[in-house]
Amino acid sequence: MPGDGFLGSIRDRFHAISSKRFWKSLGVLLAFVGPGIITSNVDNDAGGITTYSLAGAHYGLSLLWLLIPITVALVIIQEMGARMGVVSGKGLSDLIRERFGARITFYLMIVLFLTNLGNTVAEFAGLAASMEIFGLSKYLSVTFGAVFVWWLVVKGSYKSVEKVFLTACVFYFSYIISGFTANPDWGEIGRATVTPSLRFDAGYLTMAVGIVGTTIAPWMQFYLQSSVVDKGLQVEDYPYTRLDVVVGSVMVNVVAFFIIMLCAITLYQAGIRVETAKDAALALKPMAGTYCSGLFAFGLLNASLFAASILPLSTAYTICEAFGWESSLNRKFLEAPQFYGLYSIMIILGAGIILLPNVPLIPIMYYTQVVNGLLLPVILIFILLLVNDRKIMGEHTNGTVMNLISWLTVAVLIVLSLATVLAAVL
Repeated sequence: MPGDGFLGSIRDRFHAISSKRFWKSLGVLLAFVGPGIITSNVDNDAGGITTYSLAGAHYGLSLLWLLIPITVALVIIQEMGARMGVVSGKGLSDLIRERFGARITFYLMIVLFLTNLGNTVAEFAGLAASMEIFGLSKYLSVTFGAVFVWWLVVKGSYKSVEKVFLTACVFYFSYIISGFTANPDWGEIGRATVTPSLRFDAGYLTMAVGIVGTTIAPWMQFYLQSSVVDKGLQVEDYPYTRLDVVVGSVMVNVVAFFIIMLCAITLYQAGIRVETAKDAALALKPMAGTYCSGLFAFGLLNASLFAASILPLSTAYTICEAFGWESSLNRKFLEAPQFYGLYSIMIILGAGIILLPNVPLIPIMYYTQVVNGLLLPVILIFILLLVNDRKIMGEHTNGTVMNLISWLTVAVLIVLSLATVLAAVL
């Protein structure tokens, strides 16, 4: 009928307009995402994957529930950093120097540099371990990896580097695929996820603290805010930036969920204890198949290479901002020599230490985590004081409810961080 044709034409036009609006909105969203997703995902580095692997292999599914409050805490902390970035247009270390003075900033930067150097060494150790699974010597893998991440950042712009980093985030799905290939009992896993399981033995508590500590690290807060500024995001972009932070915070914990779950339903049930992520990848082969084991090892490679790029970059951003030096991926080497020089030094030292014979990697990782535990509460207090400063944030300070939730979150993290240090020292 003619009427049907007329109505059909209107309906088709409406669908066409709706489709155009959807793709336009998606395009706008994709233009603003990056800092939140990249920052969160890089925290699933070699140390994080090892921690999650040990949690599943040693304690089964009993720690899965912890990922829910961790996700909430990460969203809250990262949101404040992103908000400060878009409102102030300055990085966190820049704001700390302006508000609290050069002396405090100087000592804070020394501690942060040493901590991040230790973490960078751990990333190259993860790179070496993952490639050894595939039969490649660390002298080749670490050397090639160091040259690649240096070239990527020094020769690229913010947009080109961000595209590579976002692509690296996609490869974390290898852990999700690995989890599905093991054919888990989803009913049992669902119950473990929503049912808190509390134990008070030292090993369980230490592992719980380790999961929290590896998900929320001091360097993350500096890198997120710096990358928001370097990307040129403004206050009007904040809704997209906030969504970026939320998606990243959820994504990183989904990956952690699948790593813990996979090791729990395979290694834990078989009574196999592992000490590193490399051990976990190798142990999975006879139990879950070569495909699953290979994906797990590939995930470790991707995570290590990804973090080996970000941690030195975070250090360069942070220290250069603290001392007022040029810090941007959109500058050339000669335009920002301190920025690229610091990045290069971190790469050279991090990779070089791994290539030395008989390097005590375990003590390096051990004491790095101790310093991380001490530094995190300090950084979080700085963030809360700055985000509530009206001279910096104007009308974008925390509200009463947000402050209550934030300070409670910080208080819990302080207790957990102190517990991490005590567990490491005692």
